[in-house]
Amino acid sequence: MAVFETNPTIKILDDTIPLSCTIESAVNVGSHTEYIVRVQRGLLADNSWTIRKRYSDFVTLDTELHISNVDLVLPPKRVFGNMGREFVAERQSGLQQYLNNLMNYPLLASCLIVKKFLDPENYSANLSETALQHVSMICRSEPRWEVIEPLHNFGWRLRKHYIMVKPLENFKARQILSWSDYGPCKFLPSKELLAVIKLLPSVQHPFLAPISFSIANENGGMVIRTFYEQGTLRDHICQCKPKSGHFLKKYCKPKICHALELHQIQKYGRQILEVLKFLYDKGLPYGHLHTGNIVLNGDICQLLDLENWLLGLPSYYKAFFTQFKKIQKMEFIDVFSFGHVLYEMTFGEQLTKATCDSFPTSCPAELRSVLESILTTEACKNGLPTLTDLLSHTFFSSITLQQMEKPVLKIPSKLKEAIRLAKDSMEIQLKEEQKMIHQLKRFTKAKEFHMSEGEKMRRRKTKKKEKALENAKDDLPASPSSISNTNSSPASPAGNGTSSPQSPAGLKSTISSGPVPPPPPIESLIETSPPASQNTNGSLSPSNDRAALLGSICNFKKTALKKSEINDRSSPKI
Repeated sequence: MAVFETNPTIKILDDTIPLSCTIESAVNVGSHTEYIVRVQRGLLADNSWTIRKRYSDFVTLDTELHISNVDLVLPPKRVFGNMGREFVAERQSGLQQYLNNLMNYPLLASCLIVKKFLDPENYSANLSETALQHVSMICRSEPRWEVIEPLHNFGWRLRKHYIMVKPLENFKARQILSWSDYGPCKFLPSKELLAVIKLLPSVQHPFLAPISFSIANENGGMVIRTFYEQGTLRDHICQCKPKSGHFLKKYCKPKICHALELHQIQKYGRQILEVLKFLYDKGLPYGHLHTGNIVLNGDICQLLDLENWLLGLPSYYKAFFTQFKKIQKMEFIDVFSFGHVLYEMTFGEQLTKATCDSFPTSCPAELRSVLESILTTEACKNGLPTLTDLLSHTFFSSITLQQMEKPVLKIPSKLKEAIRLAKDSMEIQLKEEQKMIHQLKRFTKAKEFHMSEGEKMRRRKTKKKEKALENAKDDLPASPSSISNTNSSPASPAGNGTSSPQSPAGLKSTISSGPVPPPPPIESLIETSPPASQNTNGSLSPSNDRAALLGSICNFKKTALKKSEINDRSSPKI
């Protein structure tokens, strides 16, 4: 079948990116109240939108989620007075708490029911019907299987669908067909992708679930493998059967959880590490390890979904490991996921957060050391162990595995190079996402600190102190140098040649500058002061200082004055 290049302008939605919800306001519309909810995908505020929901819409959502057995408490109903301002505000707070509790369960937050409620624009299409159409097109050219029944809500992935089929040459055999659309992490070119997908049935390893048939086209990929009645490792832990119903009912909050025995954890852990080490040594990354992708076949566990990374599907724990800048390699992604698998096998429940810094004292010391080396916050920030390091740990190296058939995985050198380049591209994209997340977290943290009440109070106190210092500076007396400069400054000449009196502003500054020391005796000024020089009109020169002025006043003699002719002529005659 020919494979066409996908349109690079079409951006594929990443369903693993978590959504956050905030009820901004409530509006009374006619006889009911609508709540305006702002939904944001990821950390970028630009990638957000608003939806309007009634209380009855929340009731319908809660009814559909009852299958998960999770206690999500809605605010109570009221027949009368349900549009009052106080009651609407109280109900808005209760609905916000309901959404917060809902988002704390990863399986609930990522299910199609919640996605349709929060993002109807992107999840309104019938994904199951579209998948059946793609499968029918492929089965027309490959008429070797007969469809028995579709398995709705079989897995957690929204765009991966499962169908029970049986081969025509063996009607008693039961196989499971999985169809998946291409994901946002697809970096392998279509030509090389088709070649690698066709090679998957030839891969043989005792800890890999064999693949009967695999193919890809321009829309996605299809794989057929044996259906295991025992189910996956998660089915074993949750004590349920693979075909027992909706995955939310089976895995979200199971009524009975069964932790594995210590020897089982050692054996299964060693088998998982062996097959992962084999794949990476051959140049084929995995990146999709979790208990739902591990099937039990007697005492042997086998990995499923080897095709997921090739099709570009995001990892189950992507929202967790993108928080740590040290987890940037495909191998470390599987090591981090292996820690979560160990935790689930040990305690019988999923770890619903990225890290765990404390473990029960009942956990064996060797097993606790493995968990601490992977799942603690310090380990994720400083660096995780490699697959080789884990295999050499005494907890796993003490287990002896039985002799199995020799593994087979032959990939041509050209395809190996294409896989390596795709792996490098994926790791580069991961680094960029981690860098963006780290920057946004720093910005958010700084903004929260800047807008905190404590920081606002500190800034107010700082402004008050600065203002008080400015006021005190204005009230302080002038320095001695400024006083001498003020006293010795020459008087500005007036327009008629006489000295102008001191301005009110200058007088005020002189008075406010503090007490002025008393002037020296006049006799000393007379003896030491030079004679005052006069201009032709008899006025003092601007260069004369205060001492010269005082000396002139003391030497003044009335008899030395000349009679003014102008005054005689201008004086009136009596």
